[in-house]
Amino acid sequence: MVELMTRALELAMQAMEAQEVPVGCVFTIDGNIVAESRNTVNLTHNPTRHAEMNCIDIVLEYCKSNHIDYKAYFRSISVYVTVEPCIMCAAALNSLNIKEVIYGCANDRFGGKTVLDVSDFYDHSYSLIGNVLADEAMDLLKQFYKGVNPNAPEAKAKKKK
Repeated sequence: MVELMTRALELAMQAMEAQEVPVGCVFTIDGNIVAESRNTVNLTHNPTRHAEMNCIDIVLEYCKSNHIDYKAYFRSISVYVTVEPCIMCAAALNSLNIKEVIYGCANDRFGGKTVLDVSDFYDHSYSLIGNVLADEAMDLLKQFYKGVNPNAPEAKAKKKK
């Protein structure tokens, strides 16, 4: 478990070096990595390009290219991600019936369990295990947010009446 989360942390560090929110993700089946990615929101100018969504796309392409039933394939997948999946990613993972999510630190701003428990909306709910190398994951986030995100939109100040 720690080895796979360590790989996710390496991907998160790559994201931070690329001025992305430092989140890394690894999809596994029986302990073998089948997809890995990091956030690419700024690179792609697409706000949905979270690490988990990138991994989903990698698996879907693999299944399509190899004539594999993606629905059956996803049921065997364990997800290792440095930060608790956001509501969007948690919903997508739940819809795909993945087996489990192991995450580093909680996501108290957008978490798909912490902020809004998406499992309340689905018949299937994956197993969720948190706090695996949480301090390391949180340290990356703190480091990132100390700096200025050059790709963030300008703040809109309220006009005085």
